[in-house]
Amino acid sequence: MVDNYQHKGMRKKLVDEIRGKGIKNQRILNAVNKIPRHLFLDSAFIEFAYEDKPFPIGSGQTISQPYTVAFQTELLEVKKGDKVLEIGTGSGYQACVLAELGAKVYTIERQKKLYQKTKELLPKLGYRNIKFFYGDGFKGVPAFAPYDSILITAAAPEIPQKLVDQLKTGGCFVLPLGKGEVQTMVRLTKQEDGTLWEEHFGAFRFVPMLKNKAND
Repeated sequence: MVDNYQHKGMRKKLVDEIRGKGIKNQRILNAVNKIPRHLFLDSAFIEFAYEDKPFPIGSGQTISQPYTVAFQTELLEVKKGDKVLEIGTGSGYQACVLAELGAKVYTIERQKKLYQKTKELLPKLGYRNIKFFYGDGFKGVPAFAPYDSILITAAAPEIPQKLVDQLKTGGCFVLPLGKGEVQTMVRLTKQEDGTLWEEHFGAFRFVPMLKNKAND
């Protein structure tokens, strides 16, 4: 697995680009600068790995645009030691960003091929403390709840109540919400009475989160 000076130079340009688009959290920028995104992509896309674009990763899924990864991560306001549940492991890139911030990452994927591929790849890149689960993201991972924050990396048609139940009081839940081609980025904060304080942060495009599905 090669990560050379050329790759590192391209990462620095990517960091400058997403900083220019409004990402201010230096810890997140440092994570993007460190993680070899080209190693998460098929060889056909390696030369484009540090463009600020999403790319296919198989099973009908994509690796998100780096700006979007950074934007969602910034909304989470992750602190070192936070327990974070990620819904939609995908390539594993987002999980690595969270791990670089010092989070304890629990991530679930419904596509078995992606789950197996990513579970094998990330330890080779040095990310050995991320916990992987195969299953339906709408159900979450209740065995390790409550979580300080929850992140959905696919378009959610609704707010999954089972995930809200797994969020600690005061916890933060970030998701792209909507049934159409364009979703609204939403941050929910769980209040002491169990209600949700809702904030909106603009329009994004994600692949759909499918309910009651776990594919081989």
